[in-house]
Amino acid sequence: MAIWKNTTSVENLNSHMPGTLGEALGIEVTEIGEDFLCARMPVDHRTHQPYGLLHGGASVALAETLGSIGSGLCIDMNRKICVGMEINANHVRPVRSGYVSAKARPLHLGASTHIWEIRIVDEKDKLVCISRLTVAVLDKKDA
Repeated sequence: MAIWKNTTSVENLNSHMPGTLGEALGIEVTEIGEDFLCARMPVDHRTHQPYGLLHGGASVALAETLGSIGSGLCIDMNRKICVGMEINANHVRPVRSGYVSAKARPLHLGASTHIWEIRIVDEKDKLVCISRLTVAVLDKKDA
């Protein structure tokens, strides 16, 4: 059973990336499932730290971008907004090049908070980062 209150397409979600951190990092949504979202991000000069490895902050930006998109699809966007409250990440494995892929699934979709688990893997499907994002769901008039 689909969890989304707002129907959309991968193309539509990606059309909102220009002018955002997502665009700067090369993040692109790749799939919308019934209860998950997927995206990918290049590991290159935009996402490297000085040692030539994927920057942990880039992984966190990918995780928060995908979880936030997910929350936005689960709310009445005429009445509510969603904002990040807390994010954590465990960086498990280094990546030097190619792409990493993320899959976000909700652990909790409440009236005032959403909690997402975001798994980031390399091109060999090995875990690179595991992240948990907590999102506050607010009334538009209070934001």
